[in-house]
Amino acid sequence: MEKDKRIVVPGDFLGTSEEFTLGKGVFDENGNLYASQIGEISISDKRVIDVLPVAGTPPMLKEGDVVIGRIEDIKDTVAVVSIACVKGKETREIAASTQGVIHISNVKSGYVSELQHEFGYLDVVKARVIDAKALRLSTESKDLGVIKAMCMKCKGNLKRKGDVLTCERCKRVETRKISEDYGKGVV
Repeated sequence: MEKDKRIVVPGDFLGTSEEFTLGKGVFDENGNLYASQIGEISISDKRVIDVLPVAGTPPMLKEGDVVIGRIEDIKDTVAVVSIACVKGKETREIAASTQGVIHISNVKSGYVSELQHEFGYLDVVKARVIDAKALRLSTESKDLGVIKAMCMKCKGNLKRKGDVLTCERCKRVETRKISEDYGKGVV
């Protein structure tokens, strides 16, 4: 099969029925062949023209998925997370709503008195989906939690020093629910 690296969208003209035989992702209208889906053109040795999808379907969030997101808001009992991607499917946008919440009871094992001590505004977090319908998330296990954070005072990057985060710029010390792979760039 010969691949034409050109990406086509539905309705793009591909050729005529005299040149090619109709394949997958293609429709015929009065002898003219058009793409019926987004994809890459593929022509076989027998002149069958196909439009092959270039990406899988967008992932639907399900219980147990690990997601990466950014803290967008912190209320008394919940942190609102804007979900960016699902671990293992980073190249695709999520199909449904991308706002999840971490309830104060799902931050870590043990008592949490104030959510502001566990998360900061715009922190990047890794969390597990515990309720796909309500988009409830948890950061309870060691590999989950904040993976990147900024200083609340000067917006400098925070470095991990034991169980706390310190700002190299202004020397401020902050607490977070830190993931064991904080600052490693590992998703």
